[in-house]
Amino acid sequence: MDIALIADDTKKELMTQFCIAYCGILSKHHICATSTTGKYVSEATGLEIEKLLAGEHGGEQQISSRISYNEIDVLLYFRNTTPDGDGWNETEYNLLRLCDVHNVPVATNIATAEILICALDRGDLDWREIVNPRSDYNRRRRGVIA
Repeated sequence: MDIALIADDTKKELMTQFCIAYCGILSKHHICATSTTGKYVSEATGLEIEKLLAGEHGGEQQISSRISYNEIDVLLYFRNTTPDGDGWNETEYNLLRLCDVHNVPVATNIATAEILICALDRGDLDWREIVNPRSDYNRRRRGVIA
């Protein structure tokens, strides 16, 4: 499965601690993350993480694009919970909207993230293998994996 991680500055430590706690499960999957989040989690856990651009430099848009192509199976997005300015963040809104459109399970807090990771470990999210064109299931069907 392909898991994407995004954590706002105020939530990077929480994301790191979460990934330390669930390192055993996460190590079985492909993980991508925005640059700084990926760096923190990778250094703390030793997990191999594909680091994208920093969130404010397009990393969130890169993840949005992958969601649009069904290349992300789970999004863990620990976002800032304090409203800034008018409380409207177009990038965040679009990211969450795309998860709804493409049926990508998303967690925006640690409680939901724990439920998703445990479900992933039990196999409850295996249906995502069918819709993700990069999954081993679909690569075998196309003859890419022997």
